[in-house]
Amino acid sequence: MTTEETPWMKKMRSLLKGGEPPPIAKLIGFELVDVGEGSAVFTLVGDPSRHANPMGTMHGGVLVDLGDAAMGFAMASTLAAGESFTTIELKANYFKPVWTARLRAEAKMVKRSRTLGYLECDIVDEQTALVCRLASTCMVLRGDAAAGR
Repeated sequence: MTTEETPWMKKMRSLLKGGEPPPIAKLIGFELVDVGEGSAVFTLVGDPSRHANPMGTMHGGVLVDLGDAAMGFAMASTLAAGESFTTIELKANYFKPVWTARLRAEAKMVKRSRTLGYLECDIVDEQTALVCRLASTCMVLRGDAAAGR
């Protein structure tokens, strides 16, 4: 079975064709624009009326949610039928503030073993200036551990 045939890839491809996005995507406003084996791209238009912290810039948690979604889809794209995953570590480095910008989160699998995946994600603005870089380690779940996830 190829990755293209897995239930996870079918679900993600349906989102690209207008399927119902996850609730967190609707809440924050990010959108899936591409997914492939071990990669995913999301976009978000920053809106100070929705995404600002008390200092007026985009809240760092919004950037983390955006990057986590991209890395999560990149990880899910590598899973076989019956597998799921959970994040066991997540790190973010912030490089520049954002007020209003169209952001692009590009995630890629760096290393995948049978039990772990290590991913990185760059979030850039319209000028491709690096806003935030994230890294995540995910653990593959199988059998009872994957049930209901």
